[in-house]
Amino acid sequence: MSDSRALYEQVILDHNKDPRNFKVLEDADHTIEGFNPLCGDHFTIYLNMDGETITEVAFHGAGCAISKSSASVMTTLLKGKTRKEAEHLFEKFHAMITSSPEVPVDEEGIGKLRVFSGVRDYPVRIKCATLAWHAVISGIEGKDNAITTE
Repeated sequence: MSDSRALYEQVILDHNKDPRNFKVLEDADHTIEGFNPLCGDHFTIYLNMDGETITEVAFHGAGCAISKSSASVMTTLLKGKTRKEAEHLFEKFHAMITSSPEVPVDEEGIGKLRVFSGVRDYPVRIKCATLAWHAVISGIEGKDNAITTE
């Protein structure tokens, strides 16, 4: 097993077992439901904003290990980021996991999200990895309607 594959599996397992920011925010500015009918992932994303800055982000619900760990990592990265920074990070993340597995990962530009590069080997799992991200982007754009991966 390659070092990157081992790291990928370790992070997925860690964030699945002990997800960060896995809670309901009763006073959330935005509450967005996300559903992936193919896998059964169903999360609610909670978001507080102060102007253009994300002050709090959390999630609650159930899903596969990839969707839960991606949501967990996402919440740790987005707190304190501006709307534009969050959108830019999502664009980089989405570009990475939808690229061919042969394309080198821009490790400096993507940071700790590089551990999800292994998702590229399983295209059907891309929707799992991006579900929470699509929901949070919808929330920072002021759209609190439910999103689906279909």
